[in-house]
Amino acid sequence: MRRIAVAVLVLGCAAMSAREIGDAGEPHVVVIGVDGLSIDGVVAAGGPALRGLMARGAWTMEARGVMPTLSSPNWMSMIAAAGPEQHGITSNGYLKRMQEIEPACRDEAGGFPNIFGALRAQRPSSRIAIFHDWPGFAKLVEPGVPDAIEHQAGPERTAQAAIAYWKQYRPELLFIHLDNVDHAGHRSGWSSREYYQAVVVADRQIGAILDMLREAGALDSTFVLVTSDHGGKGRHHGKNSLAEIRIPWILAGPGVAPGKIETAVFTYDTGATLAWILELQPPACWIGRPVVAAFQPALVAMRAFQSTGNSGCLTAGARPVPAPVATPAPPLADLRGDNREGAQ
Repeated sequence: MRRIAVAVLVLGCAAMSAREIGDAGEPHVVVIGVDGLSIDGVVAAGGPALRGLMARGAWTMEARGVMPTLSSPNWMSMIAAAGPEQHGITSNGYLKRMQEIEPACRDEAGGFPNIFGALRAQRPSSRIAIFHDWPGFAKLVEPGVPDAIEHQAGPERTAQAAIAYWKQYRPELLFIHLDNVDHAGHRSGWSSREYYQAVVVADRQIGAILDMLREAGALDSTFVLVTSDHGGKGRHHGKNSLAEIRIPWILAGPGVAPGKIETAVFTYDTGATLAWILELQPPACWIGRPVVAAFQPALVAMRAFQSTGNSGCLTAGARPVPAPVATPAPPLADLRGDNREGAQ
């Protein structure tokens, strides 16, 4: 009888997950990285796109990047599911070498393993595309791994190029980097009027990407993740304040549990979460962990059963009734807290 009960429980978890995920075939993921987007930027100037994603997705305004709070170390930590201590990138390469220490391990292409290389190695037929507003992003990715990697000047051109590519090819992994918010922070200061206006512009481009997915009938079956590399303090970043290291992390898609994520999230967990979504084996030298609290317990249980063969919902730490892994989103104004610390 016990075996029958366990089998029924496992089948019930799988059935719940199938309904939540839908029969969409291979997962498709769109990552939108907004350079320099602070928590205060989301709270004070987040528009309908960011608010809409938070309303139907899992989110936290307390995710953290790595130190130093510079772009290259943080974007690399995000896509490589590891910190500077592992991948070795400690600067943007302007005043000193970008990679100051030897990587802890290397992939077949000779670089520290990242999500793009892992997807290419484990699922060679997958289509991977990167559109970046900041030229420096291309230095973090091995040549030949993405099917397309393209620099565009400005958020509108970057988003439109990515939209055109998605419409033609529907890549399994699309990474879009927007840089205007960071530029505004350096010019006028984080929390300045110009900075907030730049957030509005970025929100508009995020909205255009979501509209494209909606019009294609793919919004509900596509994972969309919006996050940042760092915030800022005054007109700069690179130091150790919470205003610089704290970043937003917002994920929507099939099987995602809407509401605030109640567990700690670090930027290097992003790459691990993408690998979990894409059902990839993470490289051994990654330190990031998938943010499973962002997903419905039934989906987490099903994945645990598939990978370990354990006894389903209960042994995976979930319950037949979805566990409270997230809480409903409060109004954005309630999220401000002390996130403006040091912003002036």
